[in-house]
Amino acid sequence: MKNILLYTLLVNLSLPLAGFSADLSKKGNSAVGAKVWSDNCGRCHNIRDARELRDDQWKTTVFHMRVRAGLTGQETRDVIAFLTSTNNPPRRNIFSGSSSTSSSKTKLSGKQVYNQTCIACHGENGKGTLPGVPDFTRNKGPLAKNDKTLIKNITDGYQGPGSPMAMPAKGGKADLSDNEIRAVLVYIRREFGK
Repeated sequence: MKNILLYTLLVNLSLPLAGFSADLSKKGNSAVGAKVWSDNCGRCHNIRDARELRDDQWKTTVFHMRVRAGLTGQETRDVIAFLTSTNNPPRRNIFSGSSSTSSSKTKLSGKQVYNQTCIACHGENGKGTLPGVPDFTRNKGPLAKNDKTLIKNITDGYQGPGSPMAMPAKGGKADLSDNEIRAVLVYIRREFGK
């Protein structure tokens, strides 16, 4: 009898694992993952610094919680992309002018970067759509900081005091160039600064 129960338990645990590994063959969207995390996981968990766990540990953790949260395969990939996006942020000084050829070309305007990457959390009006996301329109909000600090926060990711979740490096879009980061900051200041 014990062998049958053990076998049943192992089969039931292994079936979801097979489906989960197939899910990881497709890429997730970290900006969407931030919203999914906030809407589902954030109800019970305050996010800790994503760098506390390795990518493989986040995958295991999200798999465990996927069933409890009722996440679809795509939502799971998106949450994993969000959580793992801050593990290996680039550590370059974009003020020094030492950029690779690929990062020195601007592909997107600041508005395009904002609408494709930042809007999911910061919202169309810059006031934030998720708990803990800073309001760009506040007088003493994040835009009161200097450009060097804000570019570092965008490049490396940032978790503000009291915020339940961290912004991933480059908003989760790892291929943003230095010029695109500068362009989005100019756009944010123009649109939401006072």
